[in-house]
Amino acid sequence: MASLIDELIEILGKEEEVYNGLIPVVREKTQIIVKNDTAALQEITAKEQVAIDQITALENKRARVMEDIATVLGKEDKNLNLSTLIGLLDSKQKEKRILSELHDKLKNTVNILVEINNRNKILIQHSLEMIEFNMNFLQSTRMSPGNNTYTKNASQNSEKSLGTGMFDAKQ
Repeated sequence: MASLIDELIEILGKEEEVYNGLIPVVREKTQIIVKNDTAALQEITAKEQVAIDQITALENKRARVMEDIATVLGKEDKNLNLSTLIGLLDSKQKEKRILSELHDKLKNTVNILVEINNRNKILIQHSLEMIEFNMNFLQSTRMSPGNNTYTKNASQNSEKSLGTGMFDAKQ
């Protein structure tokens, strides 16, 4: 059991490092979104994907170790989470303290990431709304039926307006 706890501590430590390494990346992503730099956004997303792949691998290892710990303790693995395990480690104060600290660090780091990602999500939504507004505006000006000016006698003036298209063909 001690080796399983040590393995769990090692996995959680690595997870915390990866999550902590993501904080500057998502903060940089915020600046990139504000600047509307799509090329840099693709690059930063690739960096995030590498971290996500690492976290996924670590999470799979952590889940296997937690299943093994649950088996040793005679508990159902679905009911055993890190908080429950910490509560069960009364005889191993050192491991209990280390797991508690890792739990708190992970929780704080993930909360920071969630906050920044929510901000990024809002920025992206605003950007998409602005793009949609601009597209609707361009489409409506392109679809307008020419010149809507009237003469003194309230009849529509039928002069052809120039340049109502969306693109200039004289390039």
